[in-house]
Amino acid sequence: MAPEERADAARLLRGFERSFLAARALRSFPWQVGGKGLRMKSHPQPTLCSFSQTVKHPLCVKHPPSVKYSRSFLSELIRKHEAVHTEPSDELYQALAEVLTAEEPAHCHRSYLLPSGDSVTLCESTAIVSHGTTGLVTWNAALYLAEWAVENPAVFTHRTALELGSGAGLTGLAICKTCRPRAYVFSDCHSRVLEQLRGNVLLNGFSLDPSIDAWAQHPGPHTPEAERPRVAVAQLDWDTVTAPQLAAFQPDVVLAADVLYCPETVLSLVGVLRKLSTCQKDQRAPDAYVAFTIRNPETCQLFTTELGRAGIPWEEVPRHNQKLFPYEEHSEMTILKLTL
Repeated sequence: MAPEERADAARLLRGFERSFLAARALRSFPWQVGGKGLRMKSHPQPTLCSFSQTVKHPLCVKHPPSVKYSRSFLSELIRKHEAVHTEPSDELYQALAEVLTAEEPAHCHRSYLLPSGDSVTLCESTAIVSHGTTGLVTWNAALYLAEWAVENPAVFTHRTALELGSGAGLTGLAICKTCRPRAYVFSDCHSRVLEQLRGNVLLNGFSLDPSIDAWAQHPGPHTPEAERPRVAVAQLDWDTVTAPQLAAFQPDVVLAADVLYCPETVLSLVGVLRKLSTCQKDQRAPDAYVAFTIRNPETCQLFTTELGRAGIPWEEVPRHNQKLFPYEEHSEMTILKLTL
C-alpha cells in the first residue's frame, strides 16, 4: 500500500469515527477523499470499514447514539455502498432493520475522542430545547473552549476551576481528563440540567463530593500528583448568588461557554463576574475565559460594553492550532480572557 493511500485511508476512517461518535450532520462526513469518493485501493470495502468505526464502535455499542441518527447514517452508508459495490452488504441491511424497528428514547449519547486516547461520553437530550432549557445538549463553543484548554493545559494544571453554565459538561470533563486541575466545580441553575450533569460526571468515571457546601469550605488535602481532580456540581443562580458564596469555591480560574443567549443573560453574567472579581485567592482575583459563538453581533457587543461599564478589561485569545472535535466549520467562535 502506497504511503499516500495509507494516509487517505486513515484520514477517512478517523473522520467517520469522530463525526459519528459526536453525531454530527451527515453532510459534514468525509464521504469523498481526494476526489475518489469511498472507493480506495487500500480498502476494497471502505463502507464496511467505516461501519465498524461507527455503528459497531465499542463506544456506540455501550452508549448508543440517537436511533433516528443511526437510521439516517445507515441509510446514507447503504446508498454509498451500493454505488461502489455490485453485491449488497447483508451486515449493513441487518443493522438498518434493527434501528428501523427500535423506539427512539428521549436521550442519546455523544462521544468525543481525546488526544490521550481517552474519550468523553455524554448523555444528552435528543431535542435541542427540552424541559424549557437548551442546556441538555452540547453547543459548538463548548467544543471550541475544550479544544483550546487541551492545547493550553497550564491554565488549569494544579488549579481549581469554576465553570458557569456547564450544560452537558463537555468542556469540564475534557479539562478534568487532560489538564490535571486540582479541583473542578461544574455549575448550572436548571434542576434538570444539574441532574443530567451529575450523571455525565459519573458516566466518565469521576466521583462527586457529597456536599458541595462542605467541600467548598473544607477542600481537604490534595497533592499535585493526584491523578484525578476533586469534582463537584453546584446549583448556582447568577442573579442571587453572593460574593462570599462564590469565594467559598476558591477558584483560580473561571470559565463559561455559549452562555450569551440574550441581553438578560448577558447582564446576569456580567453581574456574577463582578462578584467573582472580589474573590481574592493568594491576593489575586481568578482568571476568566468566556467562549461564545457569534450568532448575534449586537449581543456580543452588549457583552463587551457591559464589561467596560463593570471595569472588567478583556482581550481576545488567539486562535488555537488543532481541531480536535467535530463542529460546524462555518461557525464563528471566539474566546475572551477577562481580567477580573
